[in-house]
Amino acid sequence: MFVSVLFSSPTLAQAAPTASKTVKVGIYESAPFVVRENGQYSGMAIELWEELERKVGLSSTYQSYPSFHKLIEAVQRGEIDAAVSNLTITRQRAQSIAFTQPWYDSGLRIMTRNKGSGSFQTVFDGLIDSGHLATFVWLLILALFATAIITLIDRKLDSEFPRRWREGLADNFFHTVSILTTGKTTHKNLFGWVGRIWSAIWMVIGVGIIAYVTSSITSVMTTTSLTNQIHSLSDLSGKTVGVLGGSVAEDYIQELNIQTRSYTDMDASVQGLMSEEVDALVGDAPVLEYFTHSHPTQPVRVVGNVFHPDKYGFGFALQSDLLRPVTLELLGLREQGRIRDLRVKYFGNTR
Repeated sequence: MFVSVLFSSPTLAQAAPTASKTVKVGIYESAPFVVRENGQYSGMAIELWEELERKVGLSSTYQSYPSFHKLIEAVQRGEIDAAVSNLTITRQRAQSIAFTQPWYDSGLRIMTRNKGSGSFQTVFDGLIDSGHLATFVWLLILALFATAIITLIDRKLDSEFPRRWREGLADNFFHTVSILTTGKTTHKNLFGWVGRIWSAIWMVIGVGIIAYVTSSITSVMTTTSLTNQIHSLSDLSGKTVGVLGGSVAEDYIQELNIQTRSYTDMDASVQGLMSEEVDALVGDAPVLEYFTHSHPTQPVRVVGNVFHPDKYGFGFALQSDLLRPVTLELLGLREQGRIRDLRVKYFGNTR
């Protein structure tokens, strides 16, 4: 009997189902790493975590938090067993929670409005600020005044000139603008050689006005291109930058003494950028890049190179007994190429 039990025990042990341990997992929604759709969570971080939980023998219940800061605090308090998102590993965070081995290389980038220096609104605002637009208005008034004077003279001296005021004014306004813009005139000469001299002087004035208008618009476009466009981190000085509250981007930009405005999520931050509450956004490079690719109709773009490189990991309490087994399985998935496959699935071969 003893021998029978001895040899039958392994069979019984293998047949008995292993009960999975239920764990509370905190998440922060950040596409494409954590996405909520129809009451279910998906995304690269969720897929990776669910593969790990199957290997370790866990069953997860999810709890969403409004920021990375709140998520980390929940881990510290023991409110949740793990933090799953694109959670950046930093020295400060590692003093309060434990991290797995990194599973994604990231960094920060800049997002701006996709509005060129030559857009109508940009040039118009530049002309107002420089005072050129006021000069253009005075030139228009001068053209209208000249039109009125020429019309009065023509009505008095030219018997063939239209008698109706609107026709005469329209004729001479076209004549005046034609001289100012092309330097050409087809107006009847009523004053002989004096009239020709006056027409020549008027054409020279027109050439000067055209040169002034052209140079002023060109200078405004050049100035706005140099001062208003953001291409790199050095261009953020003196600007207001939108960041996600409690993020690494917020900490880093504030360390540079650049004014920030915090937002709760990506959609709110992009809305703030479009409404010109901020001049640019700074955030995790993969998140910004994914947003531009998944929202092609939004007039935004990601500019400059990646800066402040960092890495993502899953977070646990400092003395958590889950840290070691999850990390070991995470390393195994990396060696098998599974993490690479997930990266290609969500980002293609570009990263």
